[in-house]
Amino acid sequence: MPKKLLSGNEAIARGAYEAGVKVAAAYPGTPSTEILETIAKYNEVYAEWAPNEKVAVEVAIGSAFAGKRSLCAMKHVGLNVAADPFFTLSYTGIEGGFVLVSADDPGMHSSQNEQDNRNYARFAKIPLFEPSDSQEAKDFTKLAYQVSENFDTPVMVRSTTRLSHSKGLVELEDRTEQEAKEFPKRQEKKYITIPAHARPLRVKVERRLGKLKEYSEKTDINRVEWGDKDLGFIVSGISYNYVKECYPYASVLKLGFTNPLPIDRIREFVKKVEKVIVVEENDPFIENEIKANGIMVDGKNIIPNMGELNTDVIKKSIEGIKEVSKKEAVPVRPPALCPGCPHRGVFIVLRELGLRVVGDIGCYTLGVLPPLSALDWQVCMGGGISLVQGIAKAWDDKISDKVVGMVGDSTFFHSGITGLIDIVYNKGLSTLFILDNSTTAMTGTQENPGTGRTLKGESTKQLSIKKICEAVGVEEVYEIDPYYLDNLKEIVKNAISSPRPTVIICKNSCMLLKFRAGEKFTPLKVNSEKCIGCKACISVACPAITYDKKNKKAFIVKELCVGCEMCAKMCPVAAFEKDGKSLTYPNIHKIRGK
Repeated sequence: MPKKLLSGNEAIARGAYEAGVKVAAAYPGTPSTEILETIAKYNEVYAEWAPNEKVAVEVAIGSAFAGKRSLCAMKHVGLNVAADPFFTLSYTGIEGGFVLVSADDPGMHSSQNEQDNRNYARFAKIPLFEPSDSQEAKDFTKLAYQVSENFDTPVMVRSTTRLSHSKGLVELEDRTEQEAKEFPKRQEKKYITIPAHARPLRVKVERRLGKLKEYSEKTDINRVEWGDKDLGFIVSGISYNYVKECYPYASVLKLGFTNPLPIDRIREFVKKVEKVIVVEENDPFIENEIKANGIMVDGKNIIPNMGELNTDVIKKSIEGIKEVSKKEAVPVRPPALCPGCPHRGVFIVLRELGLRVVGDIGCYTLGVLPPLSALDWQVCMGGGISLVQGIAKAWDDKISDKVVGMVGDSTFFHSGITGLIDIVYNKGLSTLFILDNSTTAMTGTQENPGTGRTLKGESTKQLSIKKICEAVGVEEVYEIDPYYLDNLKEIVKNAISSPRPTVIICKNSCMLLKFRAGEKFTPLKVNSEKCIGCKACISVACPAITYDKKNKKAFIVKELCVGCEMCAKMCPVAAFEKDGKSLTYPNIHKIRGK
């Protein structure tokens, strides 16, 4: 069989393809995004970006109910959104195999929290697979469909950031098409979860767990690798690789199927090893279950329960070594909005007006960092709208001219619309920004309902954010280009003084889209004779602008500059030039509040 270098995400997609999956749905979210981007390349699979994770799960459930194998994928916080249908699916079971991939993010590389979604598998009482490398990611995904159909259950495959994005050689196999079945007959007692039906289904779930425990004890993806019996490890997922690198001669019980756990096999392993340590990222998911069965092991008393593990962390924790390996310190580069980002102007204006801002998940969270320093609160997707309502009502709508909220275009479709409806219905007075850059930018410029294209690259209906806002009852809706700061500032001032809710749609394409379209840019240049070193231009937080401390002058890195002129609009002495011509903005005093 041929082999190919694949990331964990690509391998999961390949496994679903080889397993004969018919429908795949997701909402993009790092570190899970590439799963759907990869599976969409297979013509045999229908794949879509759903507006949010709940919809993605429901689409996949529909396919499973109709007798076809399905996949849905999401980052860990996405399952919070999708939990409602996910839990009920555990009761009903499936016709065609159903696999949910949860890509967790230990260390919070791109997330607002560090939850361990293995707890969802235990909570929902469903099987859980934890692959350790790309080959297992593919193989376990295929096996998950067999378990799903053999035990009439949804199945979770848990990945983590390191597995999702690391690459390894994977042996490829052909796709196995599922045998054609007749459309399922009506089974109301199985699929209509009214209380009278759900009560016996609840009993079915417990019986299924018993059968799954027997499977866990027998499956060869839970295996012992015998070595030195003075020290042994119980591991799952990516932690297996770290332990094998640190302690290649130790005995290891590698668990690939971790809910329910093979307690009998664990008990036998612990009896034969003098000291056993459970190594797992984040929560003591495995450790607590082992101890609950009266088996004594070490775990989180040694291994950290926060952050991402690696070989250094494990060695330091177990051996108390202060410095396991000497590595040169890598200079830290704070994240920043891209040069020319259309969001930048919004933050500049909000900062100059002294407004308090409720942010949301996306590129615009970068507005919190100095020197923009323009965000005050941020919780979850859609919260950039809903939180404003709570803040305003807590102060009897007396601070509507002081607090504003914002979401991106993809987030608006994901979970912002319902929050907007809440404000209109409950007579809110909030001013809301929808930063529409025509893509789902932070996760890699994926399509959304406002882009006019599907995940498969097909043209489709392009939804209008402006019309949606008007349709739900917002009477004041502005659609503006955020590069025009003086105009933006006047509109914001009008909006925050309005006696009714207002939406300001700041619309201009993500700079990455313009780059990919081949758009040509003319970089700016600083006239050092005019520059007075006031650093006003530095306040726009553009990576293309630096400050020469020796000469006390601003300097443009031409390789990064896209010529958006945002910095020039901040300059009080017109020191910026473009194509040899001085850039002068007579209304600069309006922007800077002077």
